[in-house]
Amino acid sequence: MKTVLFLVWKSFGNEFIIEELEKRGFEIDFFDFPKDTENTRNSIDLTEAIARRVLQTRPDFVFSFNYYPVAAIACKACRTKYVSWVYDSPYILLYSQTILYDTNRVFLFDSHEVEKLRGLGAEHVYYMPMGSAVEYYDTLEPTPEMHQMYDSDVTFIGSMYSEQRQYLYHHLKNVDEYTKGYLDGIMQVQKSLYGIDVLEEALTPDIIGRMQKVCPVQANGDGMETVAWSFANYFLARKVTQMERRELLEALSERFRVKLFTPEKTPFLPKVDNMGRIDYYERAPYAMKCAKINLNISLRSIHTGIPLRALDIMGCGGFLITNYQSDFNEYFVPDEDYVFYDGKEDLLNLVAYYLEHEDERKKIAENGYRKVKELLSYGGQVDKILGMI
Repeated sequence: MKTVLFLVWKSFGNEFIIEELEKRGFEIDFFDFPKDTENTRNSIDLTEAIARRVLQTRPDFVFSFNYYPVAAIACKACRTKYVSWVYDSPYILLYSQTILYDTNRVFLFDSHEVEKLRGLGAEHVYYMPMGSAVEYYDTLEPTPEMHQMYDSDVTFIGSMYSEQRQYLYHHLKNVDEYTKGYLDGIMQVQKSLYGIDVLEEALTPDIIGRMQKVCPVQANGDGMETVAWSFANYFLARKVTQMERRELLEALSERFRVKLFTPEKTPFLPKVDNMGRIDYYERAPYAMKCAKINLNISLRSIHTGIPLRALDIMGCGGFLITNYQSDFNEYFVPDEDYVFYDGKEDLLNLVAYYLEHEDERKKIAENGYRKVKELLSYGGQVDKILGMI
């Protein structure tokens, strides 16, 4: 019997990948993984607990969504493969020196991040887009009551990055005026650019030093990330995303019926219908199916990757308008399978056009659905991963 030691935490996709592994004859041993209460970078106790379980059960491999150095250390000690599929971005644990272990098989949805880590010597890091649970979505049909609740011109599901736990930029509020102006300038430039990243390279040693005076970020002792990488991806990219999402949703709401699903309060978007938090498995697919247009505005630390939300939308048969992300080009054709925008005015024009041209909109949504089902289903992605480990 083939076995997998599955590190379980409240991840997106647990149900889907468990089902696919079981279909392929794997017996799954579940290990409750305390990622929110333990140090997953270097906890000796947690490392030893994983190692003991590996030695007891002798699995074919250990699996987790996202990458955890404690698991990599345990698997290296036991000479067992550690397979991880990462969907979060940014994800600083990827820059732990444990990423270099030859027992790792790490799959990332962003090809830019793969290239960067390989450049640091991580030979067992691979590009693998996330999968879409098309078979599950096909079983869901919105009721009339759901249509009444979820129908919209434009739907956006995601964070506005206004909560303090998400909004790290506030730690830089006391920087000097020169630095504040410099950061504002590079963030405005980044907000206007798609497919090009300028934040990290724009952080000069002088600017980083000024930022560290009010927010003393340092590289981890066992990490390969730079301070510039941390500031760019965790602080500035989130701020740019916050600015962009607020600006675009506000502009759209002036002309169209916009529904926003987010746990945050949004008094700064008075014309947007804030529907609150939505359950990923039970309700979000219905909202995507009911929307005329589903909008994806990528977190700016996702440099090239196809966000999971975009695949969910297409897998539900929804019509997708997204910002430009180059990894789409490997699987999809713009204006045939999905549509991308290049700035606020372009987005407003595209939304107006596709609301008026229903047949075109539905044809593109159908094409995108078929492509995802053929090329990026959960089962298909699991088969690719199993073939590479």
